[in-house]
Amino acid sequence: MTKQSIFGRISTLIRANVNSLIDQAEDPQKMLDQLVRDYTNNIADAEAAIAETIGNLRLLERDTAEDRQTAAEWGNKALAASRKADELRATGNTADADKFDSLAKVALQRQVSTENEIKAVEPALQQQTEVVNKLKDGLNGMKVKLEQLKGKRAELLARAKTAEAQNKVHDAVKSIDVLDPTSELGRFEDKVRRQEALAAGKAEIAASSLDAQFESLEDVGELTEVEARLAALKSGGQPQGQLGA
Repeated sequence: MTKQSIFGRISTLIRANVNSLIDQAEDPQKMLDQLVRDYTNNIADAEAAIAETIGNLRLLERDTAEDRQTAAEWGNKALAASRKADELRATGNTADADKFDSLAKVALQRQVSTENEIKAVEPALQQQTEVVNKLKDGLNGMKVKLEQLKGKRAELLARAKTAEAQNKVHDAVKSIDVLDPTSELGRFEDKVRRQEALAAGKAEIAASSLDAQFESLEDVGELTEVEARLAALKSGGQPQGQLGA
């Protein structure tokens, strides 16, 4: 996996707008599940690639540190050889002094060569360090995005369950709506009302029949009074009236 491909995948995933993807998805839950899987897999791949890149950087850093140590050692050897040459020359041993001066020059040449190698590696070392830092930042961004995805998925599932429960409650309430004439309760109420109306009708009929019976009793009373007065007339008496003279 090249650095460019790692950067590309990390940048693409980090820039992804989760809310926009959800709005465009036919099945948001399936889309989020797939995104979570993709992010998890890509994070695993990125971690492996970044670990390899970091490993190479650490090797380069270690080699550079060893080169710096080697350069310092060559410098110390050059200094020791130069001092030895000065001591020998002070005693008149010019030949041996020249030999140690030559050794000092060799050591200084090795020191300069090693320092040049370090200078040549430093740009690559700096670039590699920047790459690793960017990869780490990108990886952290992917992990943050993954947590956002998981949170969004959990929120969506909770909202879906809540909506489902609300729909069940609404359906249950609707099925027993006391104001709905088409419901079972409404039909039963209509049946009760018809029974009450029938009972009221029967009661009214019964009341009418009773009134008629009382009226017939009053008529009988009037006839009896008439018969009594007629009998009084026939017996030669005066007509009887209810009012006094």
